[in-house]
Amino acid sequence: MKIIIDGKVCIAQKGEMLLQIAKRNNIFIPTLCHSEALPGPGSCRLCVVEIEDGGRKSIVASCIYPVRREIKVFTDSEKIKAIRKDLLMLLYARTPEDETINNLRKEYGVPDKIRFSGDKEEHCILCGLCVKACEEMGSNSISTIMRGVTKKVSTPYDEPSSSCIGCGSCAYVCPTDAIEMIERDGIRTIWNKDFELVKCEKCGKAFATKDQLEYNRKKLSENHLDVYCETCKRVITGEKLRDIYQP
Repeated sequence: MKIIIDGKVCIAQKGEMLLQIAKRNNIFIPTLCHSEALPGPGSCRLCVVEIEDGGRKSIVASCIYPVRREIKVFTDSEKIKAIRKDLLMLLYARTPEDETINNLRKEYGVPDKIRFSGDKEEHCILCGLCVKACEEMGSNSISTIMRGVTKKVSTPYDEPSSSCIGCGSCAYVCPTDAIEMIERDGIRTIWNKDFELVKCEKCGKAFATKDQLEYNRKKLSENHLDVYCETCKRVITGEKLRDIYQP
């Protein structure tokens, strides 16, 4: 199936998300809440595009829009630029000092001074990606709490969560680095809780928490797991494959 994005003919599979097709064809669409490892929540709406389907035009979020038939797509029309500018103005009002949001709002012409302004210490845009990552890990330690202007992401009652394993998945996927994760003297601190870090048996790099490794061991129903970081795992796997296929 063929679709046309900004005048470029692109091959697409039925049901494939529009954002994926654009990326594969080197067509840039800005995103904040999208992660390749997680299904897009489509909450930031920055990836909106204009589509023309059967002569009718509409605005859709490209990260959650599955292509069903041949369409025309406009990723940078004046209407789309105006929508993104309004979205970034709202995000800027919430997180006035965040570097990621400031870079984007300058790109789309949002002025320095706007009518509303939020907490200068705030960096969370409430996209929900961190909550999704925690759910996928099976920990479910954080969620959005409160309502309205007091809404935020946190552990229950802002207390250290008994289910948190300190894996840092939430912090790694956060688009604005809003989740503080500190590592010092073999201890990782996140969500008001301290975790002992474990060192890789091959390179000696501290790479995971004790709770995280124990969680993985139980999830995989293993009596023991080799304690290797991802880099060393790839090296070891490569060495094993080389030994197997070496003539």
